[in-house]
Amino acid sequence: MLRVRRPQVTLYVDRSSQHWVVLDLDGSFWKLPNVENPWDQREPFYPTEETELEPIPGHYKYLLGLPLD
Repeated sequence: MLRVRRPQVTLYVDRSSQHWVVLDLDGSFWKLPNVENPWDQREPFYPTEETELEPIPGHYKYLLGLPLD
């Protein structure tokens, strides 16, 4: 059987606020603070009309301590 792997998280940058933003498998957005282990200190993020999310390649996930695929 063929198995399709989905990424555990998708990484974005919010151009309006200059923050890293993560979308998890549950559809929740998280803002990552500028600290050593940002995933451990993530905060809920609620996009607004001013939010400009730009997708970031997945190979940057390890820099932020994000769950890898």
